[in-house]
Amino acid sequence: MQILAVKGAITSTTSPQFQEAISAATAPRLIIDLTEAPSLDSMAIGTLVRAYVSCQKAGRKLVLVGLNYRVKNVLQITGVDPLFETYASISEAQASVI
Repeated sequence: MQILAVKGAITSTTSPQFQEAISAATAPRLIIDLTEAPSLDSMAIGTLVRAYVSCQKAGRKLVLVGLNYRVKNVLQITGVDPLFETYASISEAQASVI
C-alpha cells in the first residue's frame, strides 16, 4: 500500500509533478490523500482519471481520501466521482483496501 499526500492546489502548473508521482507509485493499492488540496482544475481531473484507468488496467486499487467540498463538487460536476472510492481519513481507506 502506498500513500500519496498532495499539498496545495493541483493546477496546470503542478499537474505534471502530480502525474509523475502517480506514475512512480507501483504498489497494488494507492491512496491519494487530498486533505491538503484546496482545489483541483481540469488538468488534475484528467490526471486522476488517467491514474484510475492505469490502476484498473494493472489490477491495482486506487482510492481518494480527505476531499473537501470544493474538490467533491468538481468531481461531481465533471461526472467522474463514480469512478473513485472516497474516504474521510487515511485510516478508513487503509481498513477498506487491505
